[in-house]
Amino acid sequence: MAAEKPALQVLLCSPRGFCAGVVRAIESVERALALYGPPVYVRHEIVHNRYVVDSLRAKGAIFVEELEEIPDTTAPVIFSAHGVPRSIPEEAARRNLVALDATCPLVTKVHREAEIHFRRGREIVLIGHAGHPEVVGTMGQLPPGAVTLVESLEDIEKFTPRDPANLAFATQTTLSVQDTAAMVEALQRRFPNIVGPHKEDICYATTNRQDAVRKVAPVVDAMIVVGAPNSSNSQRLKEVAERAGCPRAMLVQRGTDIDWQLLDGAARVGITAGASAPEVLVEEVLDALAERYTLNVETVSTAEENMFFPLPRPLREDRAAE
Repeated sequence: MAAEKPALQVLLCSPRGFCAGVVRAIESVERALALYGPPVYVRHEIVHNRYVVDSLRAKGAIFVEELEEIPDTTAPVIFSAHGVPRSIPEEAARRNLVALDATCPLVTKVHREAEIHFRRGREIVLIGHAGHPEVVGTMGQLPPGAVTLVESLEDIEKFTPRDPANLAFATQTTLSVQDTAAMVEALQRRFPNIVGPHKEDICYATTNRQDAVRKVAPVVDAMIVVGAPNSSNSQRLKEVAERAGCPRAMLVQRGTDIDWQLLDGAARVGITAGASAPEVLVEEVLDALAERYTLNVETVSTAEENMFFPLPRPLREDRAAE
């Protein structure tokens, strides 16, 4: 007779997984494939998730890092949810490419606010991670030197503005709420006149997912975050779990990535997913756990989400029928 599987209580964080901006970006690629037929070119991974990218590639999407990789074509080119520097749509227009912008509206909001600050003569400080596509896109809205990136409290202490009385700040949308609060505080302490965003830049989905993890992390032995290693919001969820008192936290892309040694002796495990991770991968992780444990699954919900963003105008049903 097979040995009885040990019991494991699983606390599923809610909200988790896809946010409205990611849903819109993926639907943009699928709708473009339906309207125009393959191939559809996508600049940069549409969202940071290998599973999503591979499934879209199988349907006829071709992912490129730069526009120069795209031949002269009448096929549409989609810009990813993270946003792009201003030079990219300009280059697409110069080449007469059919460009479709799937930038998340909450990222676009940061772009617009940065432009307004610039027009008002303010120097802009951007809190974010160097090299992340969203940061590259935001800094690329304005001329070189208009935006200074700060990644740490040390960066803020070293920052010397041209005019301390004429500053504004913005933040990457996928950062840790706690980290950013400390950095904003440091900026405001050094530069009391600094102008902040009209409404907080960190998006509702990032905040909600971190809140759910903060509630679950202190009462579990381990936390599994489903997401990609290059996904900023997924990495932040792992950090938030560790800070909230969870002794063991791991970031996995799929059920096969689980580090079973980290679950040794665990009686309660929390599970969440980054904003670009599909629910099918959460189910895969649960299936992997169920092979070794007898699961008792409970959902811990901290917010209801009903945010919806319409598709880019050329892809909407009413336009497509014209």
